[in-house]
Amino acid sequence: MSTAVLASDKYTFGNYRTYLAAAAFVCGNILVPQLCHLIPNGGLIFLPIYFFTLVAAFKCGWKVGLLTAVLSPVVNCLLFGMPPVATLPAILVKSLTLVLAVAVVSRKMQFSILSVAIAVLAYQIVGMTVEFFMDFNFLHAIQDIRIGWPGILIQIVGGYFVIKALQRK
Repeated sequence: MSTAVLASDKYTFGNYRTYLAAAAFVCGNILVPQLCHLIPNGGLIFLPIYFFTLVAAFKCGWKVGLLTAVLSPVVNCLLFGMPPVATLPAILVKSLTLVLAVAVVSRKMQFSILSVAIAVLAYQIVGMTVEFFMDFNFLHAIQDIRIGWPGILIQIVGGYFVIKALQRK
């Protein structure tokens, strides 16, 4: 059984640890995107807003993942204007789909690099589909694959190793 499944009993909406964990992951999802935005198109290339949502959902379960998925893009938008308000719906769909994908994958298989890859690919496929139907622009819909493939690889490989390191603690 994965850590997220085991952790789900520990992290409930009535437990302050849930909100502390979510706050820590949201901070990561605020700091890392700010660093990425120092590079031209860094947000589009590295897709940093999803990294700690992925880690939160695998490490602490869907409740912490849900809080992180919703609060990260909204707080970033309010504080820094990134992501732009117009992109918030698509980013929220992707973030929430990521949490759902992690929850399903965590119940169906052992934690592995494959389980991380499946969760990331699932949210990307759903996200691309939703983005396409939002503006019927195919190139815009596949932007994360065309431009953000380094971020997808970082999520899969880097996410796996960060989650694995956190499992030991």
